[in-house]
Parts: sequence; structure tokens; C-alpha cells
Amino acid sequence: MQKQNETAHNVPTGKKPIRVKPVLCRRVREALLSLGGEAHRSMVIEQVARNLGHDVRQIPEELQQEVIVSFEATWRDERKRAAFGFHLPFGEGSHRWGVVQPDSALYA
Repeated sequence: MQKQNETAHNVPTGKKPIRVKPVLCRRVREALLSLGGEAHRSMVIEQVARNLGHDVRQIPEELQQEVIVSFEATWRDERKRAAFGFHLPFGEGSHRWGVVQPDSALYA
């Protein structure tokens, strides 16, 4: 009998896959705007958690992952990125997140 090696992608983790939540994307955008348009992702996560009523000293791991996945997936999708204005000021791999702010002259 031959033993099969199990790889990480086919081993059940028991957890549901994290899905992109448009509500979290909006909350990330609001947090970034309130933080001046860009901030380290840990500050954004704290702001989102605070707005949801969580104690920022004990932010649930699941919420942190949902926020990160929502930002990353939205940033990678060109259409969604344009809709939310997400960008990485220091490029891919950076933990500094930003949002393009609308030009106030266009909206006056």
C-alpha cells in the first residue's frame, strides 16, 4: 500500500473560506478617509473594529482577516479598485493602505 502525501490546498481546515464583504470595503474606505486618506493596515483594522463596537485591545482574528482579505481582493480587481479608490502608496507587499480622495473642485 502506498501512502499519499496530503498538500496544504487539499487538507480541510474546518474553517469557512473568507469572503469579500462589500460592507467591510465601505467601512475600510470610511476608516481611511477619517485617517487622512492613508494609514498602516493595523490602524485601519483598529478603526473598523472600533466603529463596529469592538474593544481594540482584543480584535477578533476573524475580523482582522476579513478586513485584510476585503481590501486585498478589492485592490486586485481593477473595477472594484476604481469604485472604492483603494491603492497601495508604497506598492504591492506594503501594509500601508490608501484611498484616492475625490477632487473637491470636481464635486463643488
